[in-house]
Amino acid sequence: MQTIPRPSKFSLLAVICIAALGLGLRAGTAQEVTLSAPNAPEAVIDRLRRDALLLRQGDEADVRSGADITAAARADYGRLIGVLYEAGFFAPVISIRLDGREASEISPLSPPARVARVEIIVQTGAPFRLGQAQIAPLARDTDLPVGFATGQPANTALLRDATQAALLGWQNIGHANAALSHQRIVAQNRDAVLDVDIGLAPGPVIRFGDLLPMGQVRMQPARIAAIAGLPSGEIYSPTALNRAEARLRDTGAFGAVALSLAPAKGDNSADVTAIVEEAPLRRLGFGAELASDAGIQLSAYWLHRNLFGGAERLRFDLAIAGIDDIQSGDKIDTTLSARFDRPATFGPDTALSLEAETVILREPSYRIEGARIAGGLTHRLSDQITLSGGLGLEFSRIEDGLGRRDLTRLTLPLGLIVDRRDAVLDARRGSYLAAELEGFGLFGASSGARITLDGRRYWPLGAGRATRLAARGQIGGMIGADLADIPPDDLFFSGGAGTVRGQPYRSLGAMQSGLASGGRGFLGLSAELRHDLGESRFGLVGFADLGGISAEAWDIDGTTWHSGAGIGLRYTTPFGPIRVDLATPTSGTAAGRDLFVYIGIGQAF
Repeated sequence: MQTIPRPSKFSLLAVICIAALGLGLRAGTAQEVTLSAPNAPEAVIDRLRRDALLLRQGDEADVRSGADITAAARADYGRLIGVLYEAGFFAPVISIRLDGREASEISPLSPPARVARVEIIVQTGAPFRLGQAQIAPLARDTDLPVGFATGQPANTALLRDATQAALLGWQNIGHANAALSHQRIVAQNRDAVLDVDIGLAPGPVIRFGDLLPMGQVRMQPARIAAIAGLPSGEIYSPTALNRAEARLRDTGAFGAVALSLAPAKGDNSADVTAIVEEAPLRRLGFGAELASDAGIQLSAYWLHRNLFGGAERLRFDLAIAGIDDIQSGDKIDTTLSARFDRPATFGPDTALSLEAETVILREPSYRIEGARIAGGLTHRLSDQITLSGGLGLEFSRIEDGLGRRDLTRLTLPLGLIVDRRDAVLDARRGSYLAAELEGFGLFGASSGARITLDGRRYWPLGAGRATRLAARGQIGGMIGADLADIPPDDLFFSGGAGTVRGQPYRSLGAMQSGLASGGRGFLGLSAELRHDLGESRFGLVGFADLGGISAEAWDIDGTTWHSGAGIGLRYTTPFGPIRVDLATPTSGTAAGRDLFVYIGIGQAF
């Protein structure tokens, strides 16, 4: 057995001294890094600071060695030149000194053991302008950037955009494999002029072949092809390829989708490979919202994404609203629904839906117990425009000021959505319009129609996207039908989170036939000023809402108004902003009396 000798006092002292020396050397390796870029625009300096590896802040305990510093410095020559080329400076002089020595002159095989001082000195030189600016040949209707012309400021981003636009011009008319044939870029440093001569090789016109699915497990290949709707036999188009990929992604049955063009065959056709990864079959979700005037709303759903192997969706939803007096249950509303969706039913852009729903609504002025079955079709005209139509049968048992009665009616809902927002969950620019017309006929009674419009617009303010203005307008009208033949929840009320924050929930209605009820006309206006707080996930919102109800549709003179205003806090998450709003009445019968709280997920609109 080997015996380990006990260390002497001298050896222990030596170990402690060596360790202390090592710690001292490590503590002394903190580097001082400076950047000097005289005459450079502030935006360029900021970009240089962001991109320089030497200026990146790491963990204080992770001190970089001399070898690390040398490697970062050698890489930063190229990184900083790239930044300057992007800004239009094509004759820069960059010096990176490590303790006074130029980094490019230090051998990577024998770097210094430590570096105490790093100096980055950038001389941008004069900004360049385009001299010769030529890309040829160009396809018809090619839209080159406006700045790609002699005498205009030159930068690599402009050259890249111009090249991509020229290639896309050929691809848009079927030349899928268009590529560069030559590229000559000459910088005349003395005159600060950049001459550009780019040649293109369009290649042959390509036609779409077959869609070849790969990676599917439960999905039927024939259904993947039907949903994608690839126009086989037609001339190649990047728009058609992107649309086919979007159709597959929009089903929700796939976690990932990627379409790519295979090499062309002898007949100048090319198959398309569709690599898919199926999403989990089932999903369970929950949600909650709180409004101090309407109580708590809880919701839950169960979803099957691929019921029969063709991306069919079956979803069950349960919603319980108005939970503010759980013991009596007098104000609790309950909705239970089931919905089946089948994409690509009568073509790749047309989906079929079947739905069944039961509701119990307990409002202060009425009570409804009802059931509904419906079927419909949704057709996407484009990425931004969607049409819908259907047929439904409803049964309602109603108790209100007119007494107790049963209504049975046939409904014909029609809808149009034009969505040009940049993001659904938190739009920062763009617009949204939803129009609905639901005609209904009652068995043995009068018929009518309900019309609604919901328009939204978003504007970024200033150079960045941190501050933006959001506005919303809502219009509603009920035409035809006697009051007794209209379910009370089809009439219009104002007040609460969806209309006027700061007013009690559904507090504004109208007098019809001597009875307090909802109105046949509604007008709502909302505005929000949204601002992100620096780089954090938090944001502030200031808002104002206005709502009006009239006894008759489109009767502005007979409209009664109320309004509310307040402030809100937003916290950004992957599933949408968490919203907390505080609002108070500013006009109407409740003005100045109460403070209302609204908590939910997603922007108010």
